[in-house]
Amino acid sequence: MSIATSTAPRTAYRPSAPVAGGGSPGATVPVVALGTLLLLATYTMPIAIVPDTVRDLHAGPGGPAWILSAIGLGLSAALLITGSLADDFGRRRVFTAGTLGLALASALTALAPSLPLYVVGRALQGVAGAAIMSAGLGLLAHNHHGAARGRAMAAYGSSIGAGMVVGPLIGAGLALAHRSAPYWFTVVAALAVAAVARRMPESRAEHPRRPDVWGTLTLGPGLIALTAALIEGRQGWQRPVVDTLMVIAVLLLAGYVATALRGRAPMLDLRMFARPAFAVATFGALITGVAVIAIAAFLGTVFQGTLGLSGLGAALLLGLWSAAAALTSFAFGRVHVLPDARHRFAAGLLVAVVGFLGLYGLTPADSWSRAVPGLLVGGFGVGLVNTALARLAVESVPADRASMGSGANSTARYMGASIGAALVVALVDAGGMNLAILVAVGLAVLGALVTLTLRQSE
Repeated sequence: MSIATSTAPRTAYRPSAPVAGGGSPGATVPVVALGTLLLLATYTMPIAIVPDTVRDLHAGPGGPAWILSAIGLGLSAALLITGSLADDFGRRRVFTAGTLGLALASALTALAPSLPLYVVGRALQGVAGAAIMSAGLGLLAHNHHGAARGRAMAAYGSSIGAGMVVGPLIGAGLALAHRSAPYWFTVVAALAVAAVARRMPESRAEHPRRPDVWGTLTLGPGLIALTAALIEGRQGWQRPVVDTLMVIAVLLLAGYVATALRGRAPMLDLRMFARPAFAVATFGALITGVAVIAIAAFLGTVFQGTLGLSGLGAALLLGLWSAAAALTSFAFGRVHVLPDARHRFAAGLLVAVVGFLGLYGLTPADSWSRAVPGLLVGGFGVGLVNTALARLAVESVPADRASMGSGANSTARYMGASIGAALVVALVDAGGMNLAILVAVGLAVLGALVTLTLRQSE
């Protein structure tokens, strides 16, 4: 039976089933938040040390793009798969496997003597991180309801912002000893999270579905090919490798669509997009990746190239953005301002727009303090966006498919980030960072308007 149709009422779905084995529901918030923080820290670690990593790995012109984006490739490819596995086989089990996988992948990354092996390690970090994100958000949704869910989602959103603060700082600080040191930090931290994950209660869908073998063979590889094409495209879109990857991506994704529309238990039921709430959540995540994450990821390069900051200085300055996002997510989980997630998301995008405009026009003559107001305002907007998306992700799907909803939402976010990164590079080459900021502003405003226009009720 399909997990959803466009006509089925929401009350037709039963909640996830608890599983015997102990554990405290209250433990899910700190453990999931800690795992998510570690993942985001690992994701952002290389931002401040790209030049050193390129030199140590003897990488070519395409090295920086792959160093920064390989983990996103693993995330976008595996989020839907791990979300489906978590719902059907146990969310705590998948979360714990993800933390152990992150430790192993980080060890491989730390030991990598060349760019190809480093990229493999980072991509595997993304696969493991996908398990952490999709299963973690599913655990929060299962164990918390009402006002408690709002506070749990606030903690989750705060962990995203906090991870983005500490990641570049850990990368820049520990890399002073050795390039691999930040990844050994991840190894130890991931093992610690895995050790405490047993404190969480297990849960899974009341009616597990059979594995979607064809979906696994088409959707994941199709997203890998698409993401790889976007990464390679930053070095030039007219190259044969880009065309080949795009063709492979189209064929694989078309194959998934053809079978998902006929299958009884697809990994992602495409008819879910007929549900307005799911359409709002997925579109919002996509536009966040394209218009917000991509710009934020490029700011470290701007601060070093335009303002002349060191890698550590750029990380500290960019940390203001992430710190503001983390504090905002935490604070708004405890107040009832903009309680509707859709309106909070739209407001967050519009506030982020104001922050972007505050970063417009940076020149080498400017002091680093010129960027501070824009970073703080932009971070405030992103904090609103993070809490809203986390809630939309789990409330837009049936209760027993919370991890699948998380996987779909995060896939849209990171695919959007890959698309946005390629767009930012093209815009910067064509007209500088100011042009990229203006385009991001336009996309964010459009995203806010579309989100408010789409009807969220069933």
